Amino acid sequence: MTNPHNPSAEDSLIARYFKPLATDPGALGLVDDAAILQALGSDIVVTTDAVVEGVHYLATDPPDTIARKALRVNLSDLAAKGAAPAGFVLTLALRSKEDAWLRPFADALGEDAKTFVCPLLGGDTVSTPGPQMISITAFGRVPQGRMVGRTGAQPGDRILVTGTIGDAALGLDVLKGGAVANALASDPHARETLISRYRVPQPRNALAQSVRDHATAAMDVSDGLAGDLTKLCAASGVSATIDVTSVPLSAAAAGLIAGKVVSVETLLAGGDDYEVLCTAPPAQADALIALGRAAGLAVTAIGTIVAGHERPRFLDGQGQELVLKRLSYSHF
Repeated sequence: MTNPHNPSAEDSLIARYFKPLATDPGALGLVDDAAILQALGSDIVVTTDAVVEGVHYLATDPPDTIARKALRVNLSDLAAKGAAPAGFVLTLALRSKEDAWLRPFADALGEDAKTFVCPLLGGDTVSTPGPQMISITAFGRVPQGRMVGRTGAQPGDRILVTGTIGDAALGLDVLKGGAVANALASDPHARETLISRYRVPQPRNALAQSVRDHATAAMDVSDGLAGDLTKLCAASGVSATIDVTSVPLSAAAAGLIAGKVVSVETLLAGGDDYEVLCTAPPAQADALIALGRAAGLAVTAIGTIVAGHERPRFLDGQGQELVLKRLSYSHF
C-alpha cells in the first residue's frame, strides 16, 4: 500500500493512523497491495457492511463511535454465523483528512480490533465530495462445514433473540429530536442509554460458539426483527408465529410503549439492533438460553417455527394478529 521512497498523501495518512493497528503478520505492515489470512484448517467466513453518513450515522456523531459501529456491525454478522473474528479490511471515503476526526476514529478502531481479536489487515482510502463512507469487510473462522446459515430452520424449532429489541431506533429518534426525545426530556440516563445503543452496537461474539453448537439457523438483526425473521423463514422455506409480548424490551422501550409514545411496530421494524436471531429445537434452545445466562447475556424465546410459506404471524397478548405496515428499514 505504501511506497517509502515517494510517499503520497494517502500513504502518509495510512502510515500515521492505521499502520499502528496492523499488528497481524499477515497485514505485512501495510506495505503491500494485499494481505495474507491463514485458514488454519477452518472455513473462512466473509461479510461486508458499509456505514454511510446521514444513513447509518449522523454527521454530528463522535468519530470514535462511528469507528466502533463500522467494525461492530460486521462482527455481529460473524457472531450470527458462529464464527470467530480473524481480521478485517477497511475502505474509507473521506471529505478531508483532519486529525481532529481521524485520530479518535483510528484510536477507537484499534481498541475494538484488540478487544474483539479482529486485526486490521489492509484497505484503501479515497476522497469524496459527498457523504463520508466507511466500508469494512470482516473475515471469521469456523470449523469446516459448521457455519450457521439461514436455511436450516425446521417446524417445531423455537425462535430466540439476544438482548433487547428496538432501542437503537429509539436512540435515533432522540438524536433527531422526535417524540421519544420529548417523552424522555426529564430522563437523561434513558436518553443516553438509547443513544448508545444506536451509536455503538454490542455484537454478541461471546455467544458465537453456542450458536454454532446449538442453532439450526441464524442471522443478525440489522434491518428490523420482523423483516429479518421474514428473510430467515423465506430462506428456510418455513413460516413462524411470534408472541409479541415475549419480545425482549428495555425498561425505556417498555415505558414508551405503555405511554403510547411509540408503537410496537416501531420496535419490531426499526433496525440497527445487531442482536442475534436464531432457531433451535426445544432442548437446544434451552441450552442456548442457559449458555447466554452464563455469559451474562439474555437470550429470549419469542416464538416457534411452523410449516408453510406465508409471512410470519405476530400475535398480541390476546392471540390476535398484528398487521404490520412495515417489516424493516429499507435503503430503497
